[in-house]
Amino acid sequence: MSTLVNQLYQRYSTASTLLEKLHSLVSISARLYIAQVFFLAGLTKIKDWDTTLFLFEEEYQVPFLSYELAAYLGTFGELVFPILLAIGLATRFSAIALSVVNIVAVISLEEIAPAALYLHVVWGILLAQVVIYGSGFLSADRWLKAKWAS
Repeated sequence: MSTLVNQLYQRYSTASTLLEKLHSLVSISARLYIAQVFFLAGLTKIKDWDTTLFLFEEEYQVPFLSYELAAYLGTFGELVFPILLAIGLATRFSAIALSVVNIVAVISLEEIAPAALYLHVVWGILLAQVVIYGSGFLSADRWLKAKWAS
């Protein structure tokens, strides 16, 4: 029986080692997906700034900020942090910043469709994964860390 348990453990350990090598691929996939979602939202905002201001004044109820400041900060966040996230520079900070943008987007709407809320939850989970596990091997953070360590 002990031999069977040992063999199962060895196979599990080998599978775990192989799966750990996928971390960088999964991380960059998550980073690029989230970056695209937020960056495209930012581009939509700057494409029609008058409509963006109108929506922040009438539709979105961002707490503690004027609608103009909320529009500028939200658009800035959706354009700058996705770029940093995609290249993996200040990755954890960028993921936290986009998490704040994500949370504010959810709480600023009086009513949010269940499908939209679901997407925000998925984005939040992906961002949390990046915050907790980092950017992975394929990132500017990793390159800078290696460069400064030598």
